[in-house]
Amino acid sequence: MNIREHNRIAWDKQVEWGNPWTIPAGPDTVAAARCGQWEILLTPTKPVPKAWFPELNGCDLLCLASGGGQQGPILAAAGANVTVLDNSPRQLAQDRMVAERDSLEITTVEGDMRDLSMLTDGCFDLIVHPVSNVFIPDARPVWAEAFRVLRRGGALLAGFNNPVTYMFDFDLYGQGILQVKHALPYSDAEMMSGEEQRQRLEGGEPLEFSHTLEEQIGGQIEAGLLIAGFYEDAYGEEQNDPLSKYMPTFIATRAVKP
Repeated sequence: MNIREHNRIAWDKQVEWGNPWTIPAGPDTVAAARCGQWEILLTPTKPVPKAWFPELNGCDLLCLASGGGQQGPILAAAGANVTVLDNSPRQLAQDRMVAERDSLEITTVEGDMRDLSMLTDGCFDLIVHPVSNVFIPDARPVWAEAFRVLRRGGALLAGFNNPVTYMFDFDLYGQGILQVKHALPYSDAEMMSGEEQRQRLEGGEPLEFSHTLEEQIGGQIEAGLLIAGFYEDAYGEEQNDPLSKYMPTFIATRAVKP
């Protein structure tokens, strides 16, 4: 099956249905960012440390698989030259809507996070990559392409799932029951029947894939990046996520191109 096409359609539907990661930043948030008061998320609840960012005025910045009108407009309002690449046309439309509403300069590109061939080598100072490689079967091409398009001394800020979240029976998980079922790494494309995948698409749900920590963190190192920052996060109480009651379920890294 065409995983990228499935997930493009699914995320377009998520925009229609108001997934929290598709709701654009409001005018007040953009106005505050223009005055130097801003924060962004790579993971559900914990803001990215300000120390992870370079000076944003004039910074060439790529929001990678980061459409939805959130990170891109905030960082553009803070002074960065922002390009947003995303697989979902409707997610990119959210960025363009905020840019037009608030007179921001944002370039949007529809594309696959694993293939940045439309971008030249060493053209960005910073890449912001919130939790999104969960929607592709192999994360290593993302790290290799990020390394290529970063300038020396540039940084990649990435968020991703802790793979342990995919071990459990998903139906029981929704009932608050943690029962181990799946071997890791997990793949919707391999574990679900064609009919289940069709139902997932009709329900507007993207296909997901877990990745080992070796692929997520080791893959960045293999690509030539140096890990220079790390923190963990979890869902807030309002999500009532059963595993988040016991352990962090998300990871964020800052990796630098030497």
